[in-house]
Amino acid sequence: MSENNTLKQTLGLKNATMIVAGSMIGSGIFILSSDMARSVGSAGYLLLLWIVTGIITVMAALCYGELAGMMPKAGGQFIYIEKSFGKATAFVYGWTVFTVIQTGVIAAVAMAFANYSSIFFPSLNNSLLEFQNFKITYGQCYAIGSIILLTLINTRGINSGKRIQDIFTWAKLIALFALIILGIGMGFQTDVLANNFENPWQASSIDKTGIIKPLAGFALLGAMGATIISSLFSSDAWNNVTFIAGEIKDPKRNIPRSLLLGTLIVTCLYILANIAYLSLLPLHGSPDGATAITQGIQFAANERVGAAAASMIFGNTALYIMAALIMVSTFGCNNGLILAGARVFYAMACEGLFIKKAKQLNNNSVPSNALWMQCTWAGILCLSGTYKDLVDYATFASVLFYIVTVAGLFVLRVKEPLTERPYKVIGYPILPALYIIVSVLICVILIIYDARNTQFALLCVGLGIPVYYGMNYWKKKK
Repeated sequence: MSENNTLKQTLGLKNATMIVAGSMIGSGIFILSSDMARSVGSAGYLLLLWIVTGIITVMAALCYGELAGMMPKAGGQFIYIEKSFGKATAFVYGWTVFTVIQTGVIAAVAMAFANYSSIFFPSLNNSLLEFQNFKITYGQCYAIGSIILLTLINTRGINSGKRIQDIFTWAKLIALFALIILGIGMGFQTDVLANNFENPWQASSIDKTGIIKPLAGFALLGAMGATIISSLFSSDAWNNVTFIAGEIKDPKRNIPRSLLLGTLIVTCLYILANIAYLSLLPLHGSPDGATAITQGIQFAANERVGAAAASMIFGNTALYIMAALIMVSTFGCNNGLILAGARVFYAMACEGLFIKKAKQLNNNSVPSNALWMQCTWAGILCLSGTYKDLVDYATFASVLFYIVTVAGLFVLRVKEPLTERPYKVIGYPILPALYIIVSVLICVILIIYDARNTQFALLCVGLGIPVYYGMNYWKKKK
């Protein structure tokens, strides 16, 4: 190990864009539309949620483009927050990334990988260890094994991670595009899409027992605010490319470009994928339905709406086709998350805000210690909570710090007016201000309507404050 090694700039614009898109596309687009359809009960509002999510994501990416051009350093968002608000706020962000944001998403995606692998290997659902209400399944161990494997691959150098990312991202982009083309094409030959849009703005929620509750006014606003966390999770992790700025060629130009290209590509694919679902399956369904048609999008078997839609194209083999696609998608997604996340802890350690060994680079010029630390905690998270809990914890905390980071644009325009900005955010100050207002509104709604999960995320964020000051006290005393 050597602390004097430097990160190597080997990634071009294509690689950076693949990291943005590959980190975004995981399992969410194939699963979460079912829960969202139950929450809003309307084709119009379902698509609106995905469109709003896409707009929010692209707005944030445009704001990050200016920051990335100003500070093209490893650590990305951590560096932006430190420059804007100081070390204490940056540490709390880094602490939250380690405890819940990055590792929580890695764990959630790994669990989704295991869940779909169980279609081919049913024994993964069996319990390995049970103690009162706590149990460990073979699937959880399998998920941890996938994290270990990807971590090992990424310790072998940035090129190893880059190859995995490119291959798996292209595979899932092509597969998702094929599903969209075939789905919409077949949908035009039936009246399913037209039926779904007969009353596109008549909203209602339905629970898993089939009880329907009409939605309007503040009840509708609350339902949409609480539901958008699902689509935000599916569109999250686009900022991971900023973490590896130290390994991207011409980062002042390529990071802003990759952020915009990657988020636009995925946003369009997500909206089109939901149109494909609505072209193939009725939105409304019954929890007692025996077929994909009678279950509808709302009650797709095991919430696998992607598999249900594919069954209308490929028949009984669709479950296995979609399972294989989602295995590819989640494996590639986690590679991008693991590759990028460790660079935050590397940057923190370089600033004296994390375990010192995390800043050491191995002979392949990658922060291997930081990778294994990330791997260890993500593995522990695989043993706790459910997929949905991990999604909600991580996404809410992530949105909080997106707000903080975008607010840093205003701070830095005042503090450093003369700093070179190769790319300036379009529509400043209206666009970043609008992003902050919308995101704050979403967070407030989530605090009201999803108190349990948001309180846990806030607790993780809040714990970073005493940890930071306790760490400083210990350093001074020592």
